[in-house]
Amino acid sequence: MDLDRIRAARHAIDPLFLDTPFYECGPLGRRLGCAVSLKLETANPVRSFKARGTELVTSLLAGGGGDAVVCASAGNLGQALAWSARRRGIRATVVAARGAPAAKLDGIRALGAELQLVDGDIEDARERAVRLAAQRGVRLVEDSLDIETCEGAATIGLELAAGPPIDAVLVALGGGAMATGIGYVMKALRPEVEVICVQPAGAPAMTRSWHARQVVTTDTIDTIADGVAGRHPIPEVLDDLLAVADDAVLVEEASIRAGMRHLLDLAGQVVEPSAALGVAAVREDRARFAGRHVVTVVCGSNVDPAAYRGWVGH
Repeated sequence: MDLDRIRAARHAIDPLFLDTPFYECGPLGRRLGCAVSLKLETANPVRSFKARGTELVTSLLAGGGGDAVVCASAGNLGQALAWSARRRGIRATVVAARGAPAAKLDGIRALGAELQLVDGDIEDARERAVRLAAQRGVRLVEDSLDIETCEGAATIGLELAAGPPIDAVLVALGGGAMATGIGYVMKALRPEVEVICVQPAGAPAMTRSWHARQVVTTDTIDTIADGVAGRHPIPEVLDDLLAVADDAVLVEEASIRAGMRHLLDLAGQVVEPSAALGVAAVREDRARFAGRHVVTVVCGSNVDPAAYRGWVGH
């Protein structure tokens, strides 16, 4: 990645997705025993950070790179790509697992993308997307591997770096685009800030890979945090992550649910499980963060209402 390109990326991204709310949440901090600030990447038309990257991808396509695009998605990338493609007259096809949250699948359809469903999980969707893009001869967007998805997410880091002093930033870790993007900017502009990646214990592949310093795959996924539930880390992304992340930790499902409840009760935020990973990490290791100022990136709020009520107990 490159700081000049990341700064230039802001000009290609619709301002609707930039300068999202960033504030210290006193009630949440008092509950967790440290100062906690929230970066709300949910306050936009697709309710996740993913459009920062899809805006870059589709701006290049609209500039002569093609009129169609395909991606695999757990839901949020698909909605973001559909939104960005529709406003530029580009045909988008999204491949998703049949069991993905209905709210995310409905959102993809509503934004005008062609939606193809496959049995299995996100890794099976990726295999179908690769074949489909090759058959049609169109651009395949591979989240975290395509540099635009990382540089789009890195613009979050620019906004954090321009803010008040912080001690650590907690980033949900899935494919790695957000973690590598934010991590790169923080290490370039605010190297004193600890970059901590957080992943569910039920989907630990990238975290295990970070600790082993080589790709570790898993056979199964068992987590409610569908947005970060991959099994096969991308080697190039792992290399980038190793260069910018200070730590990678795993959290339990009970802590994720508790984090969602804290964000609802203390911050008034309805979030999907992936967005609660940072709060979960603080809950599980309060001594590590005591007295410090931490930022957690609230990365998505596309959640099925019935499932959400079950998880938070409201």
